[in-house]
Amino acid sequence: GLRIHEYLYFQVLSPGDIRYIFTATPAKDFGGVFNTRYDQIHLVPADPPEACGVLNNGVFIQDQIALVERGGCSFLSKTRVIQEHGGRAVIIADNAYDNDSFYIEMIQDSTRRIADIPALFLLGRDGYMIRRSLEQHGLPWAVISIPVNVTSIPTYEMMQPPWTFW
Repeated sequence: GLRIHEYLYFQVLSPGDIRYIFTATPAKDFGGVFNTRYDQIHLVPADPPEACGVLNNGVFIQDQIALVERGGCSFLSKTRVIQEHGGRAVIIADNAYDNDSFYIEMIQDSTRRIADIPALFLLGRDGYMIRRSLEQHGLPWAVISIPVNVTSIPTYEMMQPPWTFW
């Protein structure tokens, strides 16, 4: 599994205008690890975006990965909501849409609850751009590949978001 302070990468395969490799950080002290590589899995924006309770689109999150927005409740609560809806993992994007460089350390809340699915933190700008692309195309989800081993990709082929500096 991944250790603390490591990055995990995923690639959006469609829609094409957002076909980039994104960087996320795993939760520090809760959630599972990726034991499986998903070559094509749906990244479904949660409705409501903060995922602090019952989801209106929970049926679409079953066996997929949820894109959730920070705020409203703890990172662990969001992860548990996605897990209860059958999600395989959750990617929690910062709610500061202009955040393109500061990773938040997601930690356990004080409830002593557990979550078994992986939980990742995504920069606010990246989450915003993914959601915006889906809205522009009228799509209910993106297709992603996760995790991506970036060490096997030549630097000149790394399709990183143009708004992010690595």
